[in-house]
Amino acid sequence: MAEIRRAALVTGSATGIGAAAAIALARAGYDVAVNYSRSEEAARATAAECEAAGAKSIVVGSDVANDKSVRAMVDACRTAFGRLDVLVNNAGITAATPFKDFDTMDFDDWDRVFSVNVRGLVQVTRACAPMLRETRGCIVNTASIVGLRPGPQPLAYSASKASVVSLTKTLALALGPEIRVNAVAPGWMEGGWMERMLGDNYDRLMERRARMTPLGRCVTAEDVAESMLSLIDGNRFVTGEIVIVDGGFSSST
Repeated sequence: MAEIRRAALVTGSATGIGAAAAIALARAGYDVAVNYSRSEEAARATAAECEAAGAKSIVVGSDVANDKSVRAMVDACRTAFGRLDVLVNNAGITAATPFKDFDTMDFDDWDRVFSVNVRGLVQVTRACAPMLRETRGCIVNTASIVGLRPGPQPLAYSASKASVVSLTKTLALALGPEIRVNAVAPGWMEGGWMERMLGDNYDRLMERRARMTPLGRCVTAEDVAESMLSLIDGNRFVTGEIVIVDGGFSSST
């Protein structure tokens, strides 16, 4: 009898947290759909790492803010895997306007951030829900520490991540008992995202943050993926929760 392999869809998995989550799931025995919006080459590299770990992997380009595109992505998962056990809603963008620069905030940027980070999450969840119900699967959303407490992030991003926190709790109620829904809230992360946000101040500010963190360093994508996997393959009676992944920084400041 052929082995029945579990399957996962990770949105925004070309790089960063999404890529780390996809690879962690592959190593844990899942087949994985790697989603990207613009970075096809990076997505294919992530898929290759998943396959090297023994997974079947597909690469699906889709803008999660576009419902037609989302439904095509989910259809591709159904065709490739025949099932879906895990959804990681990781796709997200930010805006460029500093959070204190209220007067020059661009509301086109605001709308785009919410269309991806909030509407996109809802659209992907809705499209995946029928398959997840069949497998009594689970969802993990990528929130952020700035969705729980004030932080120096653009207003659109912070507000969108607060929405992810609220949606996680509400969807846990709406989709239970068949589907568990949780989220992770990373703190300051090493890597490309924060390098782009902090520019020339990256090394100085990250070193300062690491000194203020009880575990002595900032968060990595692999740290976040590990917490996601614990919510997926463990914690079977946990839903509607937000797991902070910041090395204890927020509890010590």
